[in-house]
Amino acid sequence: MFSASSLYAAIDLGSNSFHMLVVREVAGNIQTVARIKRKVRLAAGLNSAGELSEEAMERGLQCLRLFSEQLQDIPADQIRVVATATLRLATNAKHFLAQAEAILGCLVNVISGEEEARLIYQGVAHTTGGSDERLVVDIGGGSTELVTGTGAQTTALFSLSMGCVTWLERYFADRHLGKKNFEQAEQAARAMIQPVAGRLRDQGWQICVGASGTVQALQEIMVAQGMDERITLDKLQQLKQRAIKCGKLEELEIEGLTLERALVFPSGLSILIAIFEELNIESMTLAGGALREGLLYGMLHYPVDRDIRSRTIHNIQRRFIIDVEQAERVRQLAMSFVQQVSPHWKLDAYCRELLENACLIHEIGLSVDFRLATQHAAYLVRHLDLPGFTPAQKKLLATLLQNQSNGIDLALLNQQNAVPPRMAERMCRLLRLAVIFASRRRDDSLPTVQLHSEDEALQVLLPSGWLQAHPLGAEMLEQESRWQSYVHWPLRII
Repeated sequence: MFSASSLYAAIDLGSNSFHMLVVREVAGNIQTVARIKRKVRLAAGLNSAGELSEEAMERGLQCLRLFSEQLQDIPADQIRVVATATLRLATNAKHFLAQAEAILGCLVNVISGEEEARLIYQGVAHTTGGSDERLVVDIGGGSTELVTGTGAQTTALFSLSMGCVTWLERYFADRHLGKKNFEQAEQAARAMIQPVAGRLRDQGWQICVGASGTVQALQEIMVAQGMDERITLDKLQQLKQRAIKCGKLEELEIEGLTLERALVFPSGLSILIAIFEELNIESMTLAGGALREGLLYGMLHYPVDRDIRSRTIHNIQRRFIIDVEQAERVRQLAMSFVQQVSPHWKLDAYCRELLENACLIHEIGLSVDFRLATQHAAYLVRHLDLPGFTPAQKKLLATLLQNQSNGIDLALLNQQNAVPPRMAERMCRLLRLAVIFASRRRDDSLPTVQLHSEDEALQVLLPSGWLQAHPLGAEMLEQESRWQSYVHWPLRII
């Protein structure tokens, strides 16, 4: 049984949905125990006088009755409950909050927009990989948070009074998905963003991440349609045109869009388009966490790790008793190969980092069984919680590990969407060679290997006499040349 003292809960009473996240602290890390989300649409019950309707309040209270059962096993000082935009605005919020606190048995804290933005940023900083100079965008039901920061510190934060539920009621109330509806919604959103855009741009950022259901829904649509996971303005405009063609909200059908999210999809999309245009955002990826994670890590007092992916890889190595020296040996070989082929193959820093991570956990499958180690490795990586890695990055890592030896599944490499298929193929080829040359698990047995690439042809030059002195190695390389030839990857051993 779980020890009650190791359980923590964070509850977010949002304008569109109520969320509860329960985690268990294990050896300096957190393990998700439960996630419960209910679409309450509290903001839809706010009238022009600022009063919440009885119906909206009852939807919220019914949800909290579900949450309360799980909270009974958690110490009160390890529970945080916050309310955001709608309950900041509602004139009768106290009536709802009194009932909510009675149901939950703990205090509900109505946080300011700035505090919400700060907590969102903390959740992102603790869970999201990439550069630590970031712009964070969170489109909620009743408010939108825009935050810049470096590492654990915010440099500018704003909470704007626009959200996917309020914009739905204002600009898509007639349930039409016309060009005019989108134009009005986008113009209104741009007018909200313009007063703060200059300060945000002045702070600057290296990466932009989205930390909301809107961004998650958009990314799921793109992945379902075979696109990569990076959200761009061009892709958003394409989705807008698709929505306009559907004509009405009730007839909105886009591959990858869930029925649950469809209602607020057009309003969230219009706000995100306005943010991209006003802030000149090139691309956006999905954050690994947001408000609830910010609350949890705040309770646990964990420091923000500047390199969350490295911490994750280290934890995986320790958990699955991976031979760290061998993993490092393969990594060094793969990176030396990248350097040698870089003039022609152009593997950028993003590809190199993901290849390094694949090398460092390539033997994870041995913790299950040697015979099917590559399949076990791929399964584990696909299904493990890997903080700092996006779903597409996890899929690429799993694909590389499944193809690190023996037969090559070209379809898997082409189906992943973290990098272009050609880049994934090149990463796979270098990983396979690094695994072969490090197979004796000794530093003093590594040969001086020279790689030359021209288009997709790869040439491996070995020291004179090496093949004759290493018959097993020669056999492995000969077999590897055959494996690669089956998928039309020219490989020549000299």
